[in-house]
Amino acid sequence: MTTETLLFELGTEELPPGAINALSDALASGITHGLLDADIPFSDVRAYATPRRLAIRILELAGKQPDREVERRGPALAAAFKDGKPTKAAEGFARSCGVTVDELIHLETDKGTWLGYREYQPGDSVDRLLPAIIDKALASLPVPKNMRWGTSRVEFSRPVHWLVLLYGNQVIDAEAFGLKAGRITHGHRFHAPEAIELKHADDYLPMLEEAHVLADREQRRERIREQVLAEAEAHDGNAVIDNELLEEVSGLVEWPVALTGSFDQRFLDVPPECLISSMKANQKYFHLLDDNDQLKPLFITLANIDSQDPQQVIQGNEKVIRPRLADAAFFYEMDRKSSLEKRRDGLANVVFQQQLGTLADKSERIAFVARYIADAIGGDTTQAERAALLAKCDLVTEMVQEFPELQGIMGCYYARHDGEDEEVARALYEQYLPRFADDEIPQTRAGLALALADRLDTLTGIFAIGARPTGGKDPFALRRATIGVLNILIKGELDLDLRDLLTLSAAQHRDLPKPDDLIDQVLEYMLDRFRAWAQDAGIPAEVYLAVRSRPVTKPLDFARRLHAVRHFSQRDEASALASANKRVSNILAKQEYDAANHPVDVSLLEETAEISLSEALESCRHAVQPLFARADYSQALDVLSGLREPVDQFFDDVMVMAQDEAIRHNRLALLATLQALFLDVADISQLSQ
Repeated sequence: MTTETLLFELGTEELPPGAINALSDALASGITHGLLDADIPFSDVRAYATPRRLAIRILELAGKQPDREVERRGPALAAAFKDGKPTKAAEGFARSCGVTVDELIHLETDKGTWLGYREYQPGDSVDRLLPAIIDKALASLPVPKNMRWGTSRVEFSRPVHWLVLLYGNQVIDAEAFGLKAGRITHGHRFHAPEAIELKHADDYLPMLEEAHVLADREQRRERIREQVLAEAEAHDGNAVIDNELLEEVSGLVEWPVALTGSFDQRFLDVPPECLISSMKANQKYFHLLDDNDQLKPLFITLANIDSQDPQQVIQGNEKVIRPRLADAAFFYEMDRKSSLEKRRDGLANVVFQQQLGTLADKSERIAFVARYIADAIGGDTTQAERAALLAKCDLVTEMVQEFPELQGIMGCYYARHDGEDEEVARALYEQYLPRFADDEIPQTRAGLALALADRLDTLTGIFAIGARPTGGKDPFALRRATIGVLNILIKGELDLDLRDLLTLSAAQHRDLPKPDDLIDQVLEYMLDRFRAWAQDAGIPAEVYLAVRSRPVTKPLDFARRLHAVRHFSQRDEASALASANKRVSNILAKQEYDAANHPVDVSLLEETAEISLSEALESCRHAVQPLFARADYSQALDVLSGLREPVDQFFDDVMVMAQDEAIRHNRLALLATLQALFLDVADISQLSQ
């Protein structure tokens, strides 16, 4: 079967940089699925995108579908003939196949004999199938916002100006967005404005690069990275390459050229985060640090043109950034004229959530909880309360209103300027930590208390008003808040009980009607998030389920159990003991006798195997009690793994359901003792057996 390269390209006005990758991936996925559904073989799919184009190349695409023999099944033979003559069912099936009854065949199956028909279907050609496949793929693109252009009624993210559809060197007849497909593409808007005629689909990348267009997203992104690093080295600096900014810049240029500009040294008196935010958010610049990680008065910009006079481009960028940095300097100067303490009154005018009150209300609530937590973890309660009362004050500053991503950061700077205690200042920054799963947690006691109190207040409040996350909707980021609480308690080794913390936090919402099971709702939600936490830690789902089945409400304790059970699950004895515990659970569940609340009577032990098991259980119980007391669950399970042999022997030699009721109950109590020892850690019957 002959194969060729397929090229499809959609040429547009400049697409939104944030949407380019999603559109490119969706186009490739849509066409790939269309080809798979049509059963057309190919070897690989390559997706390309620039601000002015979306394209895919499909390598070694077959020219047609494979020929197939299609088998159709009709009525059962018993229903197809009566007295040796075809029934209406048989005749109707034959007509639907376009043949006579005599031309039908018999199909033998395990359910009997049926009338059938086999026909040969030649595969359809690619040029006939592709237009519909492409139409379907284009219709399903995740376009953020459609627009119309000219007098046309068609819609897309941006006006579409050209369409390429080549199979090898042949143009496939197709239309989209009011355009007829051809072999004409276009290069860089300024460097190569002339139309480019593609002779073959394989000419696409080299001819575009010759026309100053890097269509390959990865190649363009890496070219930018290399240029930025080279520029930084040339200016004795270290470039900070933020991946999100790198992706965004890559979506703004077709032919990247990195250039280095500078700004006035006086702006370095402003906190570097302010300057960096301004450069990144407004101008998409990369910033440079010196060897001491201090901001240098330099920036790297990416031009979309290889200018004959790059200094003009640099000066233009310097002229643009100057007022931006001047604004940041002005905001910083003005903000420091009023202390955070004085801004507390302004929080009463900012609504946190309509039913949950203002930021002033929230600050008062979290101040009370932060004091409690600080006391519980050995921190200074006064510092924790002070940090909580000032925590949201920077939200009403000019700087944070202009750059919301600086919340907490500016609070820390302004607190230091106001002469607040250093731990209080640090806590204002640390209240937002961790910002993501692998982020650092607060390092100060006040910061730990504040970060926990803030998240707990949001969780209890939002659940209380019935706005818990549903499906993919989580407008108050409660999933992230929960993971943050878990990480703080675990990484900070804080042995605090979630139920106690939630009860205290919920009590601060005094004027809010709350459901009776509010604490249980939030607690269950948070403990369920442990599944994601465990997954990130590489812990199997069955281990999570084994621990989750126990009433553990201290996240630090929960995590220790998870790691202990994972370690135990890798032992040779784990499978047998998991199976035994499953058997014990099934036996005890069927009994009306409450064996768990009756001690084993050693005088009723008759068989050697049950005596051995009883002695082994008693020995293990004494050994693991001090281990449980210090939450050394790994060592405790190592001890309990020694029960494998006496447990196996017991089930081999002993009849649990003895005729004598006293002996039967005693053996059930023995099994309940075995089960209870493991349940002090987890329900290991959940593990693979």
